[in-house]
Amino acid sequence: MKKFDKQEAIKILNKIMELELSGVVRYTHYSLMIYGYNRIPIVSWLKANALEGLDHATKAGELVTMLGGHPSLKIGGLLETEKHDTGDILRESLEHESVTAAVYYELLELVDGASVVLEEYARQMIHMEELHLDEVNKMLRTPGELAPFEV
Repeated sequence: MKKFDKQEAIKILNKIMELELSGVVRYTHYSLMIYGYNRIPIVSWLKANALEGLDHATKAGELVTMLGGHPSLKIGGLLETEKHDTGDILRESLEHESVTAAVYYELLELVDGASVVLEEYARQMIHMEELHLDEVNKMLRTPGELAPFEV
């Protein structure tokens, strides 16, 4: 089994924690800014995403401590765009989730073939992120449109 740089893994896991925690803040904020006929199901979906982000951040933090590291207290970038149309919120979500997925891929590349625990974690999280990206992408399409939404 190949070796991997533990400190680099801790750094990436802390970055994941920070991104997931910023997702918690984003999705909570977004849930407060939804208005209109479809408010109730969209707010429920956004709140569920905030809770999921907290769970993802906690998992990353547990792995940081497993490796002997110190979990970050930082939160990833938060930019108030003042755009609160549901479509704008979904596009911001798509962008944030794409960045987060890329960091999970970074972790997978580092630990591939070196740590079953971290490799399986990264694969599971990539799986979830890609399904979430697809869900948001489908929400951005107009009814009957089959082609994926392009960012």
